Amino acid sequence: MRLNKYIAHHTKYSRREADRLIEEGEVTLNKKVLRDFAYDVQEGDHIYVKGRPVKPSNEITVIVYNKPKGVLVTKKDDRGRATIYHKLPGKFRHFVPVGRLDYASEGLLILTDSVEVVTALMDSDLERTYNLKIDKPVTQEMVAAMNEGLVLDDARAGGHEKSKIYGMEFAPFAHFEIRSEGKSYTKLRVTITEGKNRELRRFFGHFDAKVLDLKRVAYGGIELNNLPTNKTRFFSRKEYDDLHKFMKQLKAEKKTEVKNRANALKQEEANKKDKKSAKKD
Repeated sequence: MRLNKYIAHHTKYSRREADRLIEEGEVTLNKKVLRDFAYDVQEGDHIYVKGRPVKPSNEITVIVYNKPKGVLVTKKDDRGRATIYHKLPGKFRHFVPVGRLDYASEGLLILTDSVEVVTALMDSDLERTYNLKIDKPVTQEMVAAMNEGLVLDDARAGGHEKSKIYGMEFAPFAHFEIRSEGKSYTKLRVTITEGKNRELRRFFGHFDAKVLDLKRVAYGGIELNNLPTNKTRFFSRKEYDDLHKFMKQLKAEKKTEVKNRANALKQEEANKKDKKSAKKD
């Protein structure tokens, strides 16, 4: 792991602060000052910051952030717009987000210092729940598509103008309810099991409906509740317990999958040998 990332991962310092400490000679490796920003920390290295040892921790830290509108979920923006890393406290600026919320969307965003957790949650079919408002009444066609799913060769409506994604397949919604409706709007709460690029904006865009407001309020049982906008909170003990159970179950499933695959290959090889033997006979 790169030196500044290692320090940020195991101390209270952000990566930027770690860079400054390295530059100032406050970081030592085996009692020698280390100024190599690109140094890759190896097992057995003894890193000190300001004379204090950096103790590696295998603990996972996960936070919930209530992302405001008008903030990007990215490290940098070439147009100079605000990102979540401008808003988050320095100690969280090395955390990785679980998926994204687009610039105009708001609500629950999970971030963690574990890439393994990020990958597991993003690749899962855990339910994501959103409150949204569209600019027209819900039609029977929309209801049918929410119930049955939708396959589009052209899903550009609702997508970003520079997006290279054209076609998209939408799984049936896990749940949806119309919360209020008028002549020129509908407010809904929908639950989906995927996290594709601007999925809901593209879905309703297909029906010429514009999403006016979009707020994620839950992700895999983690709820936003009353967390104020632009504020963070740590996972609760129950949420950590549920996460550890989820990761344990996922590893067990992968182990079983690998074992089954290996057994299938062995059986395939055995069948080939039997066929060869039969031909010889």
